[in-house]
Amino acid sequence: MNSGDTAWVLISTALVLLMTIPGLAFFYGGLVRRKNVLSILMQCLVILCVISLQWVLFGYSLSFGPDFHGIIGKLDWAGLRGVGSLPNADYAATIPHNAFMIFQAMFAVITPALIIGAYAERVKFSAFLAFTLLWATFVYDPLAHWVWGTGGWLKALGALDFAGGIVVHVSSGISALVLAVMLGKRIGYNHRPIRPHNLPFTVLGAALLWFGWFGFNAGSALAADGLAVNAFITTNTATAAAGLTWAMIEWWHNGTPTILGAATGAVAGLVAITPACGFVNPMNAIFIGMIVALICYVAIAVVKAKLGYDDSLDAFGVHGVGGMWGTIATGLFAEKAVNAAGNNGFFFGNTHQLLVQGVLVVVTVAFAAIMTWIIFKIVDAVIGMRVEEKSEIVGLDLTQQSEAAYTVIE
Repeated sequence: MNSGDTAWVLISTALVLLMTIPGLAFFYGGLVRRKNVLSILMQCLVILCVISLQWVLFGYSLSFGPDFHGIIGKLDWAGLRGVGSLPNADYAATIPHNAFMIFQAMFAVITPALIIGAYAERVKFSAFLAFTLLWATFVYDPLAHWVWGTGGWLKALGALDFAGGIVVHVSSGISALVLAVMLGKRIGYNHRPIRPHNLPFTVLGAALLWFGWFGFNAGSALAADGLAVNAFITTNTATAAAGLTWAMIEWWHNGTPTILGAATGAVAGLVAITPACGFVNPMNAIFIGMIVALICYVAIAVVKAKLGYDDSLDAFGVHGVGGMWGTIATGLFAEKAVNAAGNNGFFFGNTHQLLVQGVLVVVTVAFAAIMTWIIFKIVDAVIGMRVEEKSEIVGLDLTQQSEAAYTVIE
């Protein structure tokens, strides 16, 4: 057991927690209208509470527990039975097993929180609770086992996902798109602009996400070593490239760059480098960041506008699209010179890895979409997903929580 590795993973765990609240909470909270900002903060906070408990009770065991035919973990580790201070060599040989567990808990927390961006401003709090718990159990946990769990069938296939491009971002992004379509548009969506109420909140949230993402990506090395350093550098490099590229695209396309665009581009860069950060070098991270800015910009500014779906805060346009590109980019730019435990990608003579990454995307898209549709139908039938029209007009802060973020109207 290595005390330095343990300290780094515990610090990284705290950094990933910070990504959900206040990071994502402020990023999303600034993007909604003022009548709904507390609902976003509340949802992020409650997800941290609910999934932390679910993970300890059975989520961790389903995701990483002893394998059942490559499909799911058995419940041997439910309630953290057998998950103690001794290392588990299958996952991290130099840190306590329960340190690995709590690090992974923060990934399980932020993933359903990302979906909030699709249904913001129009979902009942009770339905949100039920959907989140069901989605974490029947979408996130099996997918985490497939890709990261010992014996998982996608892991056995050779899938590369260093820190969650597929498990976190594609799964949440595709689910976000399904929810946005099934819920329908917000009232007034086609008749008047729905603008962010507080862009400084959004920029603060983006900065906290960038900061926390070093724990997300570099922490996934599970050791304080050279691989963690590489993941740290590639994360920062791709993010910088994406933020700058998005601003330049806006400048060319609309005549001016915006702070919202630069922040959105930076988050897209963080998403895209997530699966690749421990497998690619910093120069190729620049290409990954530049390309994701272009792809996500087109997805949001062109495709979304043309198709007309109301993905409130562009959860699919950033996380779904960015995660898919990052997963494919891993199959292009991965090299064993960076990580001997990984594989070479297409540009380093291995076409097979690119095909594996493509299968990973297709399987995840299909699984997440189908399961989200099923869970939505169940929750909608039992509780009803969407708030009443009057409640939506008044705002979720008052109608779902009886609170107001601002007492003075400017």
